[in-house]
Amino acid sequence: MTESRNPITVFIADDQAMVRQGFGALLAAQTDISVLGDAPDGRVAVAEVARLRPDVVLMDVRMPEMNGLDAARLILSDTREPRSRVLMLTTFDLDDYVYEALGMGASGFLLKDAPAEELVRAVRVVAQGEALLAPTVTRRLIADVTRRRQPRRGRDHALDVLTPREVEVLELIAHGLSNTEIAERLFVAEQTVKTHVGKVLGKLHLRDRAQAVVIAYESGLVTPR
Repeated sequence: MTESRNPITVFIADDQAMVRQGFGALLAAQTDISVLGDAPDGRVAVAEVARLRPDVVLMDVRMPEMNGLDAARLILSDTREPRSRVLMLTTFDLDDYVYEALGMGASGFLLKDAPAEELVRAVRVVAQGEALLAPTVTRRLIADVTRRRQPRRGRDHALDVLTPREVEVLELIAHGLSNTEIAERLFVAEQTVKTHVGKVLGKLHLRDRAQAVVIAYESGLVTPR
């Protein structure tokens, strides 16, 4: 459960009315989540998100008029505050768009047939900025996509700006651990982990944890299992 006093605001973009209605009803039933609206295509979604400024956007990958990837790119390029986070929805567990979407700042992927509790948890996690690896499927998606990319030899020097502890934190982020789990693994306070995460993002000029995971795989720090 999020600690925020205000409800998490959500917008749903999907070309299937049943998906929009089903997800909307499920999320609206949560006491800490408020559904602001929905859209049947990417073009309408971009306009409505710009107007409503939801905390989290559930974005289907494949939609008419404008696909979810292009819509997410426009939403994520909007620098006004508050900034919406995008959680991509897909019916495929190996979507060709996964890597590109994560690289441009999407907060993760969720399969449409995921259990109801996983959808709710994913929205809460994304809203808190713990994005990307909360749904366990995302770890597999990243691993499968990066496996198809040409591996690098050795670790990228771009990570040399990080301290050994920050590198360790980045590696644990890439393996899907939350701040609480990292704190337990390193025997430090959760606030200390948050500080390390902030420094990692700042030094590497990254927007969020999603991009941190991409960098970890691209740099060779973490390799698919």
